[in-house]
Amino acid sequence: MSSITTSIFKVTAEIQSFGGKLVKLQHKSDETKTDMDVNVYLPAQFFANGAKGKSLPVLLYLSGLTCTPNNASEKAFWQPYANKYGFAVVFPDTSPRGLNIEGEHDSYDFGSGAGFYVDATTEKWKDNYRMYSYVNSELLPKLQADFPILNFDNISITGHSMGGYGALQLFLRNPGKFKSVSAFSPISNPTKAPWGEKCFSGYLGQDKSTWTQYDPTELIGKYQGPSDSSILIHVGKSDSFYFKDHQLLPENFLKASENSVFKGKVDLNLVDGYDHSYYFISSFTDVHAAHHAKYLGLN
Repeated sequence: MSSITTSIFKVTAEIQSFGGKLVKLQHKSDETKTDMDVNVYLPAQFFANGAKGKSLPVLLYLSGLTCTPNNASEKAFWQPYANKYGFAVVFPDTSPRGLNIEGEHDSYDFGSGAGFYVDATTEKWKDNYRMYSYVNSELLPKLQADFPILNFDNISITGHSMGGYGALQLFLRNPGKFKSVSAFSPISNPTKAPWGEKCFSGYLGQDKSTWTQYDPTELIGKYQGPSDSSILIHVGKSDSFYFKDHQLLPENFLKASENSVFKGKVDLNLVDGYDHSYYFISSFTDVHAAHHAKYLGLN
C-alpha cells in the first residue's frame, strides 16, 4: 500500500485499518488562523490499480463536544463500511486549537472543542471561531486539491451530538451540496437547548434572531432544495441528555419537518437502552453507512 503524498496538508501519521488507511493530516487554516488537524479514512478502493480522479464518494463526519478528529476515527467504526461500499470518511476537528483566548478552556461546552459549527460574530471569538466556513468552504476544497481521487461533488454528511446538529445544519443551509444527511443524538433545536443557548450567546451575541440561521428546527421549514433523500436520526432513550437534560429535542425537529418538503421523510429512531456514547454510535454505524451509500450511488 503506497504512502500518501500531499502538498497542502502535512501527513502526521498513516495507519492501516480494515484494508484501507487512516491518514492524519494538519494544515494552516485561513478561516481559523491556526493549524488544524483532520483525519481522513481512505478505503481499499483508493489504493486499487486504476483508481481515477473523482471516483470515490465522501462522507463528512462532524464530531461532538470535546472531541478531536481521533475520537470517531478510533471508536465509531466507519472503516469496514467505508470499505464495503467504497467511500472515504473525513473527520474534522471541533474547534481551533492553541489560541489561549481568555475563557477558551474554562468549560467543556464552550470554546476549545466546542466550536458549534458557526461563524462567531462577537468580538472575542470572531477572528478565529469560524468553524462553519472552515468546514464548508475551506477544508473540503483543500482536501479535493490534495486527494483528486476523492469526489467532493458526491458527498454526504453525518455527525454526533454537536456534530449531529452540525450535519443537519450544514445540509439544510446548503441545498443540494450534500446527497444525504444523518445524525446520531443531534442537538436538534439548539435555540431551545442549554448547550445551544450557551454557545449561540457566546459566539453570536444576545440577539436571538441571529441564532435561528443555525438551528435545524428553524431551517427545515425554509429549505427549498432537493428532497429526494430521507433524513435518518438515531437517539438512545437512555441518553440522559435526551430524557433528563432536554438537550437534544428531536421531536421538535420531527414536528417542524411536517411543514416542510421533508414531510414524512424524517426517520427518527428512538432506541431503548442506548446512551450518548460511542458504544451507541458504533451500534448503528452500519445502518447510517447503508443510508448514505444509497444516495451516493453505491448500492
